Amino acid sequence: MESVSMKIAVLAHIRHPIAEPFMGGMEAHCRMLCDGLRAAGHEVTLFASGRSEDVGLIPICDAPYDEVLPWKVYRGTPELAEFQGRAFDRAWEAIKASDFDVVHNNSLYPAIIDWAARDRVPCVTSQHVPPFASMRDAVISHAVDPIIGTTVTSRSQLELWDSIPNDSIDVVHNGIRCDQWIPCGRVEDYFVWTGRITPTKGTAEAARAARIAGAKLKIFGPVEDARYFTLQVEPHLTDGIEFHGHRTSEELRPIVARAKGALVTPLWDEPFGLVAAEALSCGTPVCTFDNGALAEVIGDCGFVVPSKDVGALARAMQSIEAVDRNSCRQRALTHFSVQSMIEGYERSYRKVMMAQELQAASALASNHSRTAALLA
Repeated sequence: MESVSMKIAVLAHIRHPIAEPFMGGMEAHCRMLCDGLRAAGHEVTLFASGRSEDVGLIPICDAPYDEVLPWKVYRGTPELAEFQGRAFDRAWEAIKASDFDVVHNNSLYPAIIDWAARDRVPCVTSQHVPPFASMRDAVISHAVDPIIGTTVTSRSQLELWDSIPNDSIDVVHNGIRCDQWIPCGRVEDYFVWTGRITPTKGTAEAARAARIAGAKLKIFGPVEDARYFTLQVEPHLTDGIEFHGHRTSEELRPIVARAKGALVTPLWDEPFGLVAAEALSCGTPVCTFDNGALAEVIGDCGFVVPSKDVGALARAMQSIEAVDRNSCRQRALTHFSVQSMIEGYERSYRKVMMAQELQAASALASNHSRTAALLA
């Protein structure tokens, strides 16, 4: 079906800027979403924090809140709630004053759903993390409202929303730039780990597995938890296990492409696993813990071992060369391209927009009927 151009407001999470080097998958996804929608012919305005980079950016706060009120210190406090409230209220007032066809809510801010339902603005909210209490309440409250849509990034996430009919939730896999994450003809003797350095990402477990396997490992990413890095990761940085800091996507791509394998070690229910899809796109097979969507993402293009089983992860690393790298690339092209992601979101947009049109037409017909009855 040929896509009809839409005017779309994208609301970003404001903990970090939407700018390279990305702090995590949510920021990378938001950039790909905006770029992909524009490539498909849509007009996109991004409402995000200051220091973000986008041709359609409208800053809704001067700086991301982690620079002003660090999440680890202010989580759950009135100060952080007030900061976010001011920013998103500013964004919503601008959205109401314009004529957007649909809002794509990537913000993790539940009040957006309530405001969209109240003001009858078609809205699709992407759930990038497992549901927290206030988000679950907002989604449940409007689950039967056809102009309020919800997406999750994997089928594994549907079971976390068991109180909501699954036919009201769309599964849209995250997309990656398969034209940029490309194979490299030369494969070198090391594994790669990329992501935020924090306990839930299992950096220490990856390093321990590399030591057991006698393998070289290159670690990349921002240190989000300095104490964890110092106590749990640094002691393993010997004998070819190296930390290389935070790099841009452009810098990471050839490094991931030349790796003999990628380690993805979440210790929580990972909703998708963008770094795994990026590795596959490079033709690099993945060894991962069986948490969240990782098995769904890598299929037979690597090894999935029980969560926290470092010994099993090390054994998988020793068998990584048995995985066909061409199959890894093909899996990414088939399932995780930006185009596929955009087509999924377009279907979700059309669904809520059509519901709004039907409601408007029904209201108009009802008004005509009442007017005719009065005149009779």
